[in-house]
Amino acid sequence: MRYIAVLFLVLIFLGCGGKDAPKAPESSMLVFPLKNSECTTGVSLNNTTSEVEFQWQASDFTESYQIRVTNLVTNVSQNMSTTATSIRLPLDKGAPYSWFITSSNTNVAETATSEIWLFYNAGFQTSYAPFPAEIIAPKSGASVLRSANNEVELDWSGADVDNDITGYEVYFSTDNPPETLIFSPLANDTNVNVTVVPNTVYYWRIKTLDSEGNSSDTGVYQFKSL
Repeated sequence: MRYIAVLFLVLIFLGCGGKDAPKAPESSMLVFPLKNSECTTGVSLNNTTSEVEFQWQASDFTESYQIRVTNLVTNVSQNMSTTATSIRLPLDKGAPYSWFITSSNTNVAETATSEIWLFYNAGFQTSYAPFPAEIIAPKSGASVLRSANNEVELDWSGADVDNDITGYEVYFSTDNPPETLIFSPLANDTNVNVTVVPNTVYYWRIKTLDSEGNSSDTGVYQFKSL
């Protein structure tokens, strides 16, 4: 009798285990507009706006995609969902944008996010300001262990359509917003060590400069030293 009961449980287990669990969606590869580029293919709608087509590759185990496009000057975002791998959106001419794709399906709660790409929507200007520097570390809101020398490394990267970045200005302080200029590195120098004390919140931002006198600002980031 006990043998029959065990056999019955084994058969139930095998029957229930025949169906694979739903798979989480994978992240999509972005295609266009290209990263750190000037998008010149927009269809003009009026003097200030053009329509740009965004394209990305299909990702596995995905039912739908959400695109998020953000004007880096106004910080206003457009969010749209689609089952296709392209979509057209109206954008301000001459403005810098970021965009990324979130992949999802209805079988799982997990989503997958693509890389974030920056581009300029072509306008009437012949010279573009640099893209706001990408903060690599510390991430905003992070708690960071200081080194044996009581230092934390600030790390970022820069990009410019015109490829004419001349340098950066690093502002760092316990005040928000930080107004103390602590470092003015050249274009190829994208990190700096700062002295900190434990259990203190610090604020920092990066200003990027180019040879035409244009500039961009990251906005304020913060971290807590441990």
